[in-house]
Amino acid sequence: MAELVLSAFLGVLFEKLASATLKNIASYKGFDAEIKKWQRSLKQIQAVLTDASRKEITNESVKQWLNDLQHLAYDIDDVLDDLATEAMQREFNRESEAITSKVRKLIPSCCTNFSQSSSMHGKLDSISTKLQELLEEKADLGLSVEGETRSKNKNRELQTSVVDASSIVGRQVEEEALVRQLLADEPCDQKFGIVPIVGMGGVGKTTLATLLYNNQQVMDHFELKAWVCVSDDFDSFGISKVIFESVAQENKKFEDFNLLQVALRDQLRGKRFLLVLDDVWSESYEDWKTLVGPFHACAPGSKVVITTRKEQLLNKLGYNHLNKLQCLSHDDAMSLFALNALGENKFNSHLSLKPYGEGIVKKCDGLPLALISLGRSLRTKQDEESWREVLESEIWMSKDDAIVPALKLSYRDLSARLKQLFAYCSLFPKDFMFDKEELIILWAAEGFLHQSTPIDSIKERLGHDCFDELLSRSFFQLAPNNQSLFVMHDLMNDLAASVASDFFVRLENDMKRNIRKEMLEMCRHMSFAREEYVAYKKFETFKIAKSLRTFLTTSACVEESWQNFYLSSKILIDLLPELPMLRVLSLSGFHINEVPQTIGSLRHLRYLNLSRTKVTHLPENVCNLYNLETLIVCGCRCLVKLPNNFLKLKNLRHLDIRDTPLLNQMPFGICELKSLQTLSKIVIGGERGFEITKLKEFTNLCGKICIEGLDKVQNEIHVREANFSQKRLSELEVVWSDEPYDSRNEMLEKEVLNELEPRNDKLIQLIIRSYGGLEFPDWVGNPSFLHLKHVSLRDCKRCTSLPPLGKLPLLKELFIEGLDEVEAVGLEFLGTSRAFPSLEILSLEHMHEWKKWSTSRGVVFPCLRQLVIKFCPNLVEISLEALPSLNVLEIYSCPNLVEVTLDALPSLNVVEIAKCDGGLIRRVMEIASAVTKLKIESITGLNDVIFVGIRSSCKQGSCEVKDIGYV
Repeated sequence: MAELVLSAFLGVLFEKLASATLKNIASYKGFDAEIKKWQRSLKQIQAVLTDASRKEITNESVKQWLNDLQHLAYDIDDVLDDLATEAMQREFNRESEAITSKVRKLIPSCCTNFSQSSSMHGKLDSISTKLQELLEEKADLGLSVEGETRSKNKNRELQTSVVDASSIVGRQVEEEALVRQLLADEPCDQKFGIVPIVGMGGVGKTTLATLLYNNQQVMDHFELKAWVCVSDDFDSFGISKVIFESVAQENKKFEDFNLLQVALRDQLRGKRFLLVLDDVWSESYEDWKTLVGPFHACAPGSKVVITTRKEQLLNKLGYNHLNKLQCLSHDDAMSLFALNALGENKFNSHLSLKPYGEGIVKKCDGLPLALISLGRSLRTKQDEESWREVLESEIWMSKDDAIVPALKLSYRDLSARLKQLFAYCSLFPKDFMFDKEELIILWAAEGFLHQSTPIDSIKERLGHDCFDELLSRSFFQLAPNNQSLFVMHDLMNDLAASVASDFFVRLENDMKRNIRKEMLEMCRHMSFAREEYVAYKKFETFKIAKSLRTFLTTSACVEESWQNFYLSSKILIDLLPELPMLRVLSLSGFHINEVPQTIGSLRHLRYLNLSRTKVTHLPENVCNLYNLETLIVCGCRCLVKLPNNFLKLKNLRHLDIRDTPLLNQMPFGICELKSLQTLSKIVIGGERGFEITKLKEFTNLCGKICIEGLDKVQNEIHVREANFSQKRLSELEVVWSDEPYDSRNEMLEKEVLNELEPRNDKLIQLIIRSYGGLEFPDWVGNPSFLHLKHVSLRDCKRCTSLPPLGKLPLLKELFIEGLDEVEAVGLEFLGTSRAFPSLEILSLEHMHEWKKWSTSRGVVFPCLRQLVIKFCPNLVEISLEALPSLNVLEIYSCPNLVEVTLDALPSLNVVEIAKCDGGLIRRVMEIASAVTKLKIESITGLNDVIFVGIRSSCKQGSCEVKDIGYV
């Protein structure tokens, strides 16, 4: 499938070749005839691409011709980018020198003083020669001009009625059988049993495991649950940590594996536990024994579900007669295919398509992933010709057993641009968690989202549409444990790798094969996974990869903040200068203290990611990277300043400077960067006196923003001029200083916060820190913020009441801390009789004057799972209705809390109470019937008799009491 990006790439080249800037340059330098010849030759080649893409499946010579053509297209694009960059540089130099002369006015400014480079003429001649050779070979191969067999609307709207990938057909019998296994008791000498789900890739193992994991009977039966995606690397430490965090519901740092296993054993002791180990590849019995050591402490009846394609480990564990998960029956396969292709599970309304559907389903051999993917590719095609074309495609005859033909057909149905974007994903390892926004920015940096109309933010909008289209066709799926991230099925990852061919190289940590010299010379995109020590030897051969565009670090696993990764300085100093064509450079997460000066020579660079490194500053010549669109230094906690000539980065669109505590001023000239869409941190004041009114210049600002130093604002009108009501923000954090409140103007601060109201159709997270007003403006808690899920109010020490956050329909997490003047929490907090319909986590801390919390009758907190109350020394009374979903209750340092009125806590499992009155524990235990973990410390009024009563209230055999201290 070597034609994967040619159609999209050639379209971009035609636009560049026809641009006025290039025509001026070509005319001035005397190679306009050469450029016109390229255009004519490329048009002749473009005309036969349809025929070539069909013939390459069975003809290796055509495949090689397309491959050579793709490499040549890259070379042409590099030359055009060189010329455009030189023009841009000279234009900027003209502006900065402010030179005006009649002579310069006669010649277009972009074309003056170009060096007559012999190397450039050599490149032009080489390209012309290769182009002519490809034209002659085209004729020898017998490639002819063909029209499209059917029209394609490449810009069709997404079909919102497409059935979700989680729609499952034909697994009821398997689900019922496995549920019975999960609920069955184990022999008395075994604490846990294994439930295998074995089958080929794409057959639906993970889908079936998800069904079990969310089955109501299963959820009611097991006290603790955890899900871990294992994949190729059976990392006992990493797996154990994920399990611990799932069952303990806390993120704790463990540098020692033994301590982690001891802590996990303590969490599991006496509890019925369900674990899903998804996608296990390991065959090592020793690794298994190491992992399951803590499981022997759990209660009998615990289960471990293993999904795997390989039987060896299960055989070693004594499972020799495994029932493999079979492909769907013909009837179920027809239903699943119809559901995805037609939106209904039968062909009754589309009888003319049924014969083709039956033929396609038969060729898919009942494989669910293939049926879903191919069905979705036909969703908008209701004509017989389209379905016949799929049924009769040559791809079904492919001899590549590693890739399912149906998935190849789904890929083939993509537009040229989508093929290019999908192939790029081959750079990411299996099980990689994709962040949609980050991937779109990378696509843009590589030039894949090029548009002829230079409208601000058009690239990002196009990227969103493309990603959503790939998602709707099952090329991506929602991550099982994080609905804001996405994953790619292993078979899709294999497909991406197969279509990417020699243009893309993904270096694995355990890579043993040698990369061919000729492959390196032509390689365009390279990625590698972070590991503790990355030596120069790993990349030494890449010195000859002069055309490399992508140097990208990735990670397939969740990395801990305490982990360190070291990159050889020789890579930075010796290798990077040898890669002049780089568009994307990511060194994220490495222990790098200094960025070499040579980085300023990477004139094609669009994307530079130095996040979570130890750099203190960036070289001044970073500002010579005129093409730079994205600069990411978030998490660089040692970063003190940015370069002085920031205004030279005219093309910068995304500047991420979150979590940089030492960076306390805005870079000089930031307001000149009119293309900025992301400016994640804004410091009002500072040495340069940045004013909030300047934000009005950033008309395209969107995404995540933190505004610090709002106490420097002198007038709310200045905030109004910044026009926040029109900014499409997903996350907003507003911060005043911690200076004494008696010197601050509470009315002004309220007016300032009122003017900071963003658009309500995008906001997901809101954080307000150190606000000095007496109350919050009306927009805080307004139900029109339909997508707001996370709210934090911290150190707003003058506020006397809480805003009506109960009105927010999708609010899931609420953190309130340091609101010292709030004495009572009541109806004003709820705002409605059906308050907090979606809230899952509520934390109230350091409320020093808080005395009473009460709610009226009505549905309140129906989904609340975790309630935390800490350091509220004057809190006396809590009067709430039942909290039906509450699972975890933590109360610390509330010594006067004795009056607790709650109807029932039927789901409460975990209770942790410290530095409180013994009466509080007695009351909680009276109304909680399912407590399995009780942790108490420094409780007043607690004696042996009372303690025995409390202990007996726990669910027998599964309660632990720790850190008992009587005061």
